[in-house]
Amino acid sequence: MNNLIVLPLIMPIMVGVILVFLRSYIRVQRIISLLTMIAVACISIFVLNTIQSEGILRLDFGGWEPPFGILFVADSFSMLLVLTASIVTAICLIYAFSSIGEGHEKMFFYPFVLFLLAGVNGSLLTGDMFNLFVCFEVMLLASYALITLGGEKVQLRESIKYVVINVVASWFFLVALALLYGTTGTLNMAHLAERVAEAGQDPLLTTISIVFLLVFSLKAGLLLFFWLPGSYSVPPTAVAALFGALLTKVGIYALFRTFTLIFYHEPDVTHSLIGVMAGITIVAGCMGAIAFKDVRQIVAYNVVIAVGFILIGLAVATPASIEGSIYYIIHDMIAKAMLFLLVGTMILLTGKNKIDEISGLIRNYPLFGWLFFIVTLSLTGIPPLSGFVGKILVGQGTVEAGSYILLALAFISSLVVLYSLLRIFLNSFFGETIISLGEEIPLKKGLLVPIVLLAIGTVSLGLGAEFISAYVGDAANTLVNPVIYIEAVLGGEK
Repeated sequence: MNNLIVLPLIMPIMVGVILVFLRSYIRVQRIISLLTMIAVACISIFVLNTIQSEGILRLDFGGWEPPFGILFVADSFSMLLVLTASIVTAICLIYAFSSIGEGHEKMFFYPFVLFLLAGVNGSLLTGDMFNLFVCFEVMLLASYALITLGGEKVQLRESIKYVVINVVASWFFLVALALLYGTTGTLNMAHLAERVAEAGQDPLLTTISIVFLLVFSLKAGLLLFFWLPGSYSVPPTAVAALFGALLTKVGIYALFRTFTLIFYHEPDVTHSLIGVMAGITIVAGCMGAIAFKDVRQIVAYNVVIAVGFILIGLAVATPASIEGSIYYIIHDMIAKAMLFLLVGTMILLTGKNKIDEISGLIRNYPLFGWLFFIVTLSLTGIPPLSGFVGKILVGQGTVEAGSYILLALAFISSLVVLYSLLRIFLNSFFGETIISLGEEIPLKKGLLVPIVLLAIGTVSLGLGAEFISAYVGDAANTLVNPVIYIEAVLGGEK
């Protein structure tokens, strides 16, 4: 049973390697990659339900019991994100079938997507800090290839910045790991939590925790997000959607795991710093979303706003705020992928990327226009769509903790998200159409269907919030009570 938790990492890697040798067989690559995503999603559902009945699952590699060996740990938090990542990737692949082009498909697009997902899933499932670094690098190496797919000048410029920033962050990650191992003698997450709790989080460990905070903040786009808007706006649409949905979430996951399990003993330092960084991130993201007219930049800055909002839940660290952040992470993965696909399709249909150059699209593509309106409401947190529950719970947590400044910033961010996306909707979809009947480009079903599927996802997640509440509640409970994770990993043989 426990062997299943390694499959979300192993399957994409193995299939990706096979697809490298099927470079010329585009249709075969499409079918195999999509079936792999569906299989990973089904396995994730099974494991997630198993966790509800049997508790946290652990897999020890090579027969070495923790804290000495490599291990994977599956709890509700990690499996919810693995499941959502697999579903979103599958839908983005369907979009890519009609948009990426055979030239890109023959340049190992599908293997790199699978390697990207393998790195994401490995980061979510590992129970060891060094293997978290390794899985981060697998994910980043795949993203380096995907961001340059197409070879345009603007892609190469942004990719250099993206690579340099992540290489520097990875170097600091290794330095932090060396300091942590030298101080505690272990890198097993559960064992680290136990050691830090026993010895107390002294100033040295608090300093090390701040280094980890800076590293994961770079990965997540928290405060140090200057690389994000450009990097997320230049790849092909399907790739940009994957980046917007998945990459920052892995950094966010690492922050939540590290600062609820290991470094939670000095919240006046660490969590207060996270709160300040989240607040500044929201303000800067709001300014960017309002200032730009390029729809891709507006969407990218909306990613930044979401990062700040989610991390408010960690800064406050109440059960309600943690639960709200988990809800919002799942919602944001679906809604941001949908938003990126919508904006990319707008540019494909019009050849324009500025809101004052596009108008009247709803006359030519009415369903497409109303899908944009749905995602606008969802990201704003309008009930009963998926963003509502997460925003309410994070707001409740800030009130319980008395963090009224963060509450105000969270509320303002919702208004700015609404304004920035309504600005696109009203300017680009209403008014006199810029597309005459003779110039109208048919909207392929292969482009529309993935967006509809994501719209169904965001509506279903909102209306069916009670259905997943048990899973989210269990995930939040594990984060709020680290002893549950520690006992599951160190408590006995598995």
